[in-house]
Amino acid sequence: MSKLQYQSGFANEFATEAVAGALPQGQNAPQKSRFGLYTEQFSGTPFTAPRATNRRAWLYRIRPSVTHRPFVNLPGNNMRSGPFEEVPATPNQLRWDPLPIPAAPCDFLDGIITFGGNGGPAGQTGCAVHIYAANQSMSGRFFANADGEMLIVPQLGKLRFATEQGILDVAPGEICVIPRGLKVRVELLEHSARGYICENYGLPFRLPDLGPIGANGLANPRDFLAPVAAFEDVEGDFQILCKFQGQLWSAGIDHSPLDVVGWHGNYAPYKYDMANFNCINTVSFDHPDPSIYTVLTAPTAVPGTSNVDFAIFPPRWMVAEHTFRPPWFHRNAMNEFMGLIFGQYDAKAEGFVPGSASLHSCMQAHGPDAETFERAEIADLKPHYLGGTLAFMFETQLVLYPTRFALETDCLQRDYFEVWQSLKKHFTGSPIR
Repeated sequence: MSKLQYQSGFANEFATEAVAGALPQGQNAPQKSRFGLYTEQFSGTPFTAPRATNRRAWLYRIRPSVTHRPFVNLPGNNMRSGPFEEVPATPNQLRWDPLPIPAAPCDFLDGIITFGGNGGPAGQTGCAVHIYAANQSMSGRFFANADGEMLIVPQLGKLRFATEQGILDVAPGEICVIPRGLKVRVELLEHSARGYICENYGLPFRLPDLGPIGANGLANPRDFLAPVAAFEDVEGDFQILCKFQGQLWSAGIDHSPLDVVGWHGNYAPYKYDMANFNCINTVSFDHPDPSIYTVLTAPTAVPGTSNVDFAIFPPRWMVAEHTFRPPWFHRNAMNEFMGLIFGQYDAKAEGFVPGSASLHSCMQAHGPDAETFERAEIADLKPHYLGGTLAFMFETQLVLYPTRFALETDCLQRDYFEVWQSLKKHFTGSPIR
């Protein structure tokens, strides 16, 4: 069973121990730690990063992480990294049916398939978008991603993330962020699982600034939860799988690497229940930009421009008068990868079901389908609660290059463009003479 503590802010410190007295008092690295533990610093940012953005944790573990055998390369997996050069980027709108659950035994790691990406881990910019589908737990092996942190959005099936720093149980409707470099074993708590992953190569995710919104709204820091220390003291024949510069590597180890007895710091996995998101919407007219739905952002050096944003579209009240309530037709500088967790997305009448995904690239037109548009134009604009729905978006400044799999899979809806073709001409004016 997972035990959690309040995150309460991404720069705040945690202190947690599974054995009383495991954490040293007064200094991080004493000459000799209690209980024969090894001291290890785990840094997610450069040592000299400003205090407000510095991420690191001190781990007190049974054995240091270095006690594994050499890595060997494992070719032939479905997880890709930048540079994304398999196929050219396309301006076409793309949409996919849900990825089917595999028929053969398949765990979380083997079930990850890359749908697109940009940038790459070598340049520490950009992201990759993956979808996973699995039917069994990881057994005897652990995964660490040295390329980027992973934001995981379950759509089907509850997962348990057993990490070096503790355990997180994450269900559909929640998200989980696994920091870059952290070892994890993913267990299925139901018979099958499917969901989405954003692999962020840039600066770590953080809460967005609220600007004119003020002090409150959107995602509250206190609703982010991190695990308490939990350790395994188990010997055996285990395998560490490491994603390093886009390649998967394997190393043998004679014990479970989840042997951290205590830790303190602010570099840790965390989870968030999206039902706690406080929507800020209009109460007058017009449709605000989707930035008001941002849960987490990974910024760049350019103010207001993100490497990748994570936005959600949860249950909410629609109350604006004299306006078009669904998302309007638009072309914009960002690139949008969307998924649906449950319910129906208010900009699409059909074809976008839970587990589906879509990609709309920069400056390429998209918006409500014809049926949604015609219905919204004549809708009675009384206050309406849009319930039973949860969609999300990975929005990134760089063009997302699809993988060959994404363009060749049977899940691709090759007739997606048809949803706009029946939009009618309504123009009734005449030129000024």
